[in-house]
Amino acid sequence: MATTKADKKAQAKTEYNAFLAVCPSRQLLDRISDKWVVLILCALGGDASGRPGTSPAPKAMRYSELARLLAGVSQKMLTQTLRALERDGLLTRTVTPTVPVTVTYELTDLGLSLHHLTRGLRQWAQTHMDEVLTSREKHDAGAS
Repeated sequence: MATTKADKKAQAKTEYNAFLAVCPSRQLLDRISDKWVVLILCALGGDASGRPGTSPAPKAMRYSELARLLAGVSQKMLTQTLRALERDGLLTRTVTPTVPVTVTYELTDLGLSLHHLTRGLRQWAQTHMDEVLTSREKHDAGAS
């Protein structure tokens, strides 16, 4: 039983509960549920082909490669997302002193473990999109 304030704080850290507003794991869930995070992890995990059933191999990618691959992402959003993922230990940023400077991003082991989950989310969304669109059409037709 935690008795001191320090004991209670230590106990709380070992008992993360994302249903509590103050839990740090809620912030992490907020970050990793972002569409750009999912797509960046899938890209760095080697899923860029988007083909189900392929066995992807993780790969390092340059910023410009990611920007081209992720249609619709702004430069600001991509930069912010990459910085946040680096801060969280999910990817590494390597700067090579060339002219111009080369910057590559690569998944860490922690990032790779999360990639396995995000790959499933992306595949599920792609596989079931027709069903979702049909459901939306039926719902919207009934709502009029």
